[in-house]
Amino acid sequence: MPADAPSEFALPDGVHPFPHKHLTGIAGLQPWEIGFLLNEAEQWIALNRATAKHDDRLAGLTQINAFFENSTRTLLSFEIAGKRLGMDVINMHAAQSSVKKGETLLDTTATLNAMKPDVIVIRHDASGAVGLIADKVDCPVLNAGDGRHEHPTQALLDALTIRRRVGRINGTVVTICGDVLHSRVARSNILLLGTLGAEVRVVAPPTLLPPAVERMGVKAYTDFDAALEGAEVVMMLRLQLERMDGAFVPSPREYHHFYGLTRERLALAAKDALVMHPGPMNRGIEITSDVADDIQQSAITEQVEMGVAVRMACLDVLTRSRRGVEGWA
Repeated sequence: MPADAPSEFALPDGVHPFPHKHLTGIAGLQPWEIGFLLNEAEQWIALNRATAKHDDRLAGLTQINAFFENSTRTLLSFEIAGKRLGMDVINMHAAQSSVKKGETLLDTTATLNAMKPDVIVIRHDASGAVGLIADKVDCPVLNAGDGRHEHPTQALLDALTIRRRVGRINGTVVTICGDVLHSRVARSNILLLGTLGAEVRVVAPPTLLPPAVERMGVKAYTDFDAALEGAEVVMMLRLQLERMDGAFVPSPREYHHFYGLTRERLALAAKDALVMHPGPMNRGIEITSDVADDIQQSAITEQVEMGVAVRMACLDVLTRSRRGVEGWA
């Protein structure tokens, strides 16, 4: 960790900074473990902004990106992260795999494990699938998103973005608006931000709020204007139409009227509130272009940049035991 890296949560004496073999979710992580990963990511930001972007500390290791669900930005981010650390990176797309020929997930897992990878990054459309695979392989597993369950590296990169732009996470008022019901990004962010002491609000139409969501320690709203009052961070979510099997919203136009982030609506939040979106954006539905592209308040492209740094940190940390790094073997 760089000497000047910020740390909101000190590591208790005698405690390992990250004792976990896998990163399948934010649930169960301690504040200092999350803080450790954020601090580790700081060192990679400068490298990624340099002309020469290779560290090669993971040279000779093999990373398999097993994506059973379509992805562009997450897959590309993990691929860049692995290659900048020197790994041999192989992408496996389900549409081109034996899964389409009827092979079971466990058979595919056994096949991947037999190839002796050093880390497997998995994205799957079924909640819990990544945890199932992690129990069946010999190497570390990183969750790149599973169903409606979790997307831990997205929450970590969002937290890193907030910490760098706002200056803290503890005590920050964060409003998450949109399709909370179907969003693994929302779930992981709620868990992480709550663990680090943020005040988290969620707002959506009643049909897109999970039942008893308040049990996760958030304040739930159906009035977007009310949820924006005093918000220092406004995190918009994509309407996940592909996961909807019914009429969750009357129409995109009506959704935008009540829950779209416009310049006028953003003025209800705290002065200079940070605007975020995990992407891809539905412009004109969740957010207007003038807000999304605002160079002062929007951190949407910065989130993408932080994603590479966070994923480099996670790949480095999870493979330390295999590499025999002192204190990790």
